[in-house]
Amino acid sequence: MADNRKEDFAIECVGITKRFGSVLANDHINLQVRKGEVLALLGENGSGKTTLMNMLSGIYHPDEGSIFVKGEEVIIKSPTDAAELGIGMIHQHFKLVDVFTAMDNIVLGTEEGYEKPKVLKEKIQRICEKFGLDVDAEKKVYNMSVSEKQTVEILKVLYRGADVLILDEPTAVLTPQETEKLFQILRNMKEQGNAIIIITHKLNEVLEISDRVTILRKGQSIDTVMTKGCDAGKLTELMVGRPISLEIERPEVECRNPILSCKNLTIRKPDGTIGVNGLDFEIKTGEILGIAGVAGSGQKELCEGIAGLLKPECGEIIYEGGNIVGKTPEEIINMGISMSFVPEDRLGMGLVASMGMVENMLLKSYKKGKGPFLTRKPARSLAERLVEKLGIVTPSVDTPVRLMSGGNVQKVLLGREIESEPKVLITAYPVRGLDINSSYVIYDLLNEQKKKGVAVIYAGEDLDVLLELSDRILVLCHGEITGIVDAKETTKEEIGLMMTGESKKEA
Repeated sequence: MADNRKEDFAIECVGITKRFGSVLANDHINLQVRKGEVLALLGENGSGKTTLMNMLSGIYHPDEGSIFVKGEEVIIKSPTDAAELGIGMIHQHFKLVDVFTAMDNIVLGTEEGYEKPKVLKEKIQRICEKFGLDVDAEKKVYNMSVSEKQTVEILKVLYRGADVLILDEPTAVLTPQETEKLFQILRNMKEQGNAIIIITHKLNEVLEISDRVTILRKGQSIDTVMTKGCDAGKLTELMVGRPISLEIERPEVECRNPILSCKNLTIRKPDGTIGVNGLDFEIKTGEILGIAGVAGSGQKELCEGIAGLLKPECGEIIYEGGNIVGKTPEEIINMGISMSFVPEDRLGMGLVASMGMVENMLLKSYKKGKGPFLTRKPARSLAERLVEKLGIVTPSVDTPVRLMSGGNVQKVLLGREIESEPKVLITAYPVRGLDINSSYVIYDLLNEQKKKGVAVIYAGEDLDVLLELSDRILVLCHGEITGIVDAKETTKEEIGLMMTGESKKEA
């Protein structure tokens, strides 16, 4: 058995089990990744993917089971142990020092960090040439694009000798062009004999880059299949346990009328830099307007400006014929504009983690009550209605929302906003980090609002979804509009070019 493992597998997990109190996160999971292959790891939220990878990278230690690295059984007690075994994990949220150069970040914490810069640069250059990487070693991180930062993260683990790479949602905020560049890097690594594990919810990318796919469900390893000959429908059925439709409806709505427009809108970020600059556009009733752009292009500032959370420096926001600039968020909500924003931390904005659903419903409605006492009955009825309507999984409506999975938290947040019956619904990253089943529930909810005549602003990261769900797509780059296109008449590649600064005509 040991000889077989030495020959075939860079990593093998056998019967890995991990418990957190009464919660069984990993239940006797088996996983193998070969040298020179890309293994995709798929599963719904809460299926145990992150827990398993955290044990390979030394953050957690398994309660039961064995981990073999190149055929030898090992005990990984810390990230340092993982690095010494050649395992490197590249997290979705980069762990770089912004004021340092690329080279400083790459050598930080290594014994070679005190060598002459010329020697370090030569070593970094040799790694770049071997794997087809391109990075300016002297460039400061704060001047880099998302793609460049990711390249530095990859170089960090390669510099430390990693030959097993784990990538967590590596394409979440990349343009199609940047994604293809990353995939070429991974192919180069694969040709050099590296083993790669990639975690992603994007099934089209799984089918494009991986050799095999391991599917987890409810903490168990369900199956490992060859990617060749597989399709998105089969993978989804393995993940969820039943067939589901992967088509996003785009219903046609008649009698669309302009309801909200921005004229020469300029908004600064809290740090004083420009968030959006001179925006001109409108949205109509019964329309989904998609917002596309690489991370930090002004999506957040635009949404918060319309919702009254940021005050524009100049320009107008015309809603139903009147300028709402200067009105408070409460006044804007009462006028019929509602916002569901999902930052990296879903519970950082909109919901209170320690409260249950009932209390979180009250946060939206407590001022409508009469007298000095709160009436909890309507909030409880609303919470129970959302649980039934949206299929929210929770022990009770009084259970703290921090104990729910990401998908269920997002259903609570979006469901609460929808129940206020807005005329304009602003949704920023409503499916960020959600599994495919939960994502499609959210798409259906947004389309239901569209059919009712609600104007929906949808800021998203997945261009395939933006193209299927939206009627029009507004593309931002460095806070400015590079194009507004008909979603039915454009391509992902054209939007990707506009996201990097090319105008609609040039794209």
